Amino acid sequence: MKIEQIYTGCLAQGAYYITSAGEAAIIDPLRETQPYINRLEEDGVQLKYIFETHFHADFVSGHLDLSHKTGAPVVYGPTANPEFEAIIAKDEQVFELGNIKIKVLHTPGHTLESSCYLLIDENGIEKVLFSGDTLFLGDVGRPDLAQKGADMTQEELAGLLYDNLYNKILPLDDDITVYPAHGAGSACGKNMQKETIDTLGNQKRTNYALNQKDKQSFINEVTDGLLPPPAYFGMNVMMNKKGCSSFEEVLSQGLHAIPLEQFEEIAEASGALILDVRTSSKFASGFIPQSVNIGLDGDFAPWVGALVADVNQPILLVTENGNEEEAVTRLSRVGFDHILGFLEGGFEAWKKNGKETDFVNRISAQQFEAEIKEKEAKIIDVRKESEYHAEHIHEAYSKPLAYINEWIHKIKSVEHFYIHCGSGYRSMIAASILQARGYRNFSEIEGGFKAIASENIPKSDFVCQTKILNKLD
Repeated sequence: MKIEQIYTGCLAQGAYYITSAGEAAIIDPLRETQPYINRLEEDGVQLKYIFETHFHADFVSGHLDLSHKTGAPVVYGPTANPEFEAIIAKDEQVFELGNIKIKVLHTPGHTLESSCYLLIDENGIEKVLFSGDTLFLGDVGRPDLAQKGADMTQEELAGLLYDNLYNKILPLDDDITVYPAHGAGSACGKNMQKETIDTLGNQKRTNYALNQKDKQSFINEVTDGLLPPPAYFGMNVMMNKKGCSSFEEVLSQGLHAIPLEQFEEIAEASGALILDVRTSSKFASGFIPQSVNIGLDGDFAPWVGALVADVNQPILLVTENGNEEEAVTRLSRVGFDHILGFLEGGFEAWKKNGKETDFVNRISAQQFEAEIKEKEAKIIDVRKESEYHAEHIHEAYSKPLAYINEWIHKIKSVEHFYIHCGSGYRSMIAASILQARGYRNFSEIEGGFKAIASENIPKSDFVCQTKILNKLD
């Protein structure tokens, strides 16, 4: 028996590849299926099952493509209603795989079809729990993502999750290995650990959700502080439920090199978003006017999903040479299939041909310190609220990047302001959006709070600064 966790850091997502006696199963595969096909061929095994823990909201699964290419059926837990042929398993149904068995544990709460898969080894010992989004390391799945028509509140779903965790998961042996579907950084939970593998016994001891005194306490804790889910989540659920274009089709279209003149024409005629995926430093020094920067060197796909929201938005790419395929692949993982192509020659071709360019006024932390000593300054911190609460610049406004579409119109364009994040990645995203919408009277701070922290700039913690959180409004 072999179990391999295939972890994709930019999505904080874990897929699983299991083999036994010439047969294989894959749990929650990513959209691009060729790496799985390669593994099967290298190991000389036949794919027998494709297990899905639920209809994923944060990425598009490769379940259908993989099924079409291998003939292996897709398996869901009870109550799933996909719009394609699949095995809808019964609770506690057992699937044989070589010399091992995989048992379905229906654990609704995160969503109504959510299920875990319990692996029983050759000796009949329960060894591994593939916990999907039911149980994370340090957290549990958020109970507010059930599909429309579920007719249950998030509190009711949290109660359902409690029943299943406490009645089906906690009674399992402490030595069982837990393999979750996501880790720290995923929007499917709020308190995940950075580790991606643990024992169930350790989770029983350390996971706050598994240590509540009663059901109501559990409901209160898991629903407290939930941020609104990204807008693209619902669209990804429907793509996973209905089916969508193959990854190869999306890649073929997206890898279309578009000459400069044609690029301009397509941008104007299609209303496409010009998405520049270069680093923040390169973008700051020059870019195509009205383009938005979300760099490949960060949490690229989740930020595109959170800020662009509509997966049907046409996109034109500006990339470094050789990064085109990575950009298209990562966009496809979160359902952005309408990629019209990329600028041939990239930004350098644009600049060499004398086209109009723009830049962001990026300053160093040292210059920032010098400037704010001489005048009263308005400072916008676009980090998460939790980062802001830990430590922030005295009198800075907390305006997380995830909510820029809500707060951007409250900015007074005639009044200069400074903007920063943790390292410069998110603040450059914000800067590009601000400039695309006509705001230019600001300075973005290179290196973000990491650079600011070493300067002699007054800082505060959450306790003494709660009163100013909404001052910008």
